[in-house]
Formats: sequence, C-alpha cells, structure tokens
Amino acid sequence: MGAVTDVGLDVASFWSSLTSGTSGISAISSFETDDQWPTKIAGAIEGFDPTIAMDARDAKKIDRVSHLGVVAAAEAAEHSGFDFSSGDPYRRGVAIGSGIGGVMTIEEQMFKLAEKGPRRLSPFVVPRLMVNATCGHVSVKYNCRGWNMAPATACATGGHAIADAVTQIQRGTVDVVFAGGAEAAVSKFCIAAFSVMKALSTRNDDPQKASRPFDRDRDGFVLAEGAAVLVLEELEHAKARGAEIYAEVLGYGITGDAYHIAAPDPNGAGAEAAMRAALADAQLSPEAVGYINAHGTSTPLGDVAEVSAAKSLFGDHAKALAISSTKSMTGHALGAAGGIESVAVVKALHEGVLPPTINLENPDEGMDLDFVPNEARDQQVDVAINNTFGFGGANVSLVFKRFA
Repeated sequence: MGAVTDVGLDVASFWSSLTSGTSGISAISSFETDDQWPTKIAGAIEGFDPTIAMDARDAKKIDRVSHLGVVAAAEAAEHSGFDFSSGDPYRRGVAIGSGIGGVMTIEEQMFKLAEKGPRRLSPFVVPRLMVNATCGHVSVKYNCRGWNMAPATACATGGHAIADAVTQIQRGTVDVVFAGGAEAAVSKFCIAAFSVMKALSTRNDDPQKASRPFDRDRDGFVLAEGAAVLVLEELEHAKARGAEIYAEVLGYGITGDAYHIAAPDPNGAGAEAAMRAALADAQLSPEAVGYINAHGTSTPLGDVAEVSAAKSLFGDHAKALAISSTKSMTGHALGAAGGIESVAVVKALHEGVLPPTINLENPDEGMDLDFVPNEARDQQVDVAINNTFGFGGANVSLVFKRFA
C-alpha cells in the first residue's frame, strides 16, 4: 500500500494520524481568500516532494495529481516486494483514476491563455490534464503493459478502480494490479465551484472541527487532496513468491442511484443495494461484517442516506457494527477517497484497531449507531466494508477480510 494525504505522507504516518484522531484540515494557504470566499479551509498537503519518486525535470512536466499518485504507487511497489523489472509485463496492470484529473493545469493554463494568448500555452497541457495521466505514468515507471484503465466516477472513483482490478485478476487477465485514486483539487476553481453549490463547510474559524460526519452541526464536506494505491495480486501468485499479505478483497457491489446528478437517494436505496451486492459477491451474510468505513462526508443529506442504508440492510446487527468516517480527519479527497479509505480498512483489519470519527459531539437525530466516536478503539474484526459514493449516483462497496 502507498498513501499521500493531508495527515501523512506515507502509510505509516497516515495510519498514526488516524489512530490518534489527528485532523489534516487547515486554512488555505495556496491562494488568498478574502470575504468573497465562503470557504477558506481545506485538506491541503504540506511538505510534499514529488522528486522522491521521479526526476525533477519530469516532475515539471506533470500535474500535481500525478505527483501524488506516482509517489503513492512508488510506496506501494516497494511495500509489495514485487520485482517489476522481471517477469511478463503483460501480466501486470494499472487502475488509478481521478474524479477531476489535472485541474491545476487547466486553471493555470486558462489564465495564461486569457492573459497571453494561445501560443504561450505549455506543450504539456494535454498530457498533464488527462484523467488517465497518473495511470499512464505508473504503467511506464513499472513496465505494466497489461490491462490499464482510469475510472472517473467522481467520489466513487477509487472504489471503482479497486473493483475493476479485482475483476481482471479473477478473469485471469493479469496477476498484479496497481489500484487506487489520486486527486489534487484544492484550487481556486474547485473551491469556488463547490462553494457555489453550498457543498462545503464554512466553519472557517475552527478548521480542524469542520469535518464532522453524523454530527448535528455538520454543514458540508471539506475538500482535500491526496492519493492512495494498493497492489492487488492473485492469491496463489502472491503466496508463490512469499509475499506478505494484509487482507483479501472478497467481493464488491456497484450500483447507480438514478435519482439526482449531485444528491443521494434520501432513503439510501442505492447505497444499500451496493452493500447487499458486495456481500452476495463475497458469499457472506450481513452478520459477518464487523466494521464499515463509511463514505461519511459530513454533508446533511449524504450522512442520513448512508445511515438509513446501513439500518435497512443490517437490521438488528446495525447496532453491533462499528462504523467510522475517516473523512472527519482527512476531509474529502474526491476520486482518491476510495483508495485512501481502503488503506485505512486494510490497516484496521491487520492491526486490530478501528479509526475514530472525530468531532462527533452531538449525534444528529437518527444517528444512533456506533460511530467509534472521537477515539480509536482496539478491536479485532475479520470482515469490513469500505463505502465510496459519488456525484452522478455512483455507489461502490468493497468487502475486505483480514488475512490470517
């Protein structure tokens, strides 16, 4: 696994922050936010150096989203112990997507176009802004010539990438896949765009308490950036090379709300159907699940829909589940969220520790489940679900099992 987030620049520091309940949300420093800006906070990554995984000259030619994704993939590659320099490159694949892609490049180059004219644009504009740029860079770096793709399903992107990678491995198309997501959207354009939708928190005076899933006083999500990549491998292939295995993906479910382009079905029907399909794929009953890493964005509508879905699917067992939203600490990294939270789930299963939902001070009406409030909990569970839902009505649920 590899991760670059606002609470840690690698998996170890990311996990340490999650288990200590540390927030990565702060005042925006990359551009000025005067009184025109309703939201002045974000989950920006500080102290990040892309040259730990690429040449400085190459780094200048690619967007920040690919900087984050390539560095996360590099950590995952090293962590996997797999020798990418040998073997059949057509048996290796990449599935790394993004909700928005190279928006920093788009914003920067549009200003340049307006101010200086078309001849002053960078010749690298197109390869920098492509949604599949990160996927391409990783495939080149690790000579992955087999199945390559880059989903773009808004906030469900990372979940779709992992699900699609699992399918290709099960089909026998590839043995090893880099899977996850990357996003670098803490920009003027994106903050402004989500603000006019009234989707973002405006708790500017207390950034670290702005992301508060399931809490009565939540007022929107906090935009964040980040990337996370997992190396998925066919089980017998991994065993044969003596790989250290942390978890198994037992199944997944994918549905569409067909309700609204930006709002969830208020009853959570699509979310419930995705979780139900994931459990059917995994051949498990709802009672087998011990933990859910919720999509939990801290929006008034989204949290209600997800909790309604959990109650409907799990019935009496819902009260026995541990459910937490790590977005309370990281904010919402859009297309990277599914990868980031899958790393959190795998670590939770492997370490026997459940990350908390911080800032849960006054649970909203109907929010009466076990949200692991405010402090991490030592608790070993064997099966966990990671939910990632996105604009457009996209729903993905992944079922992970502790490997023992």
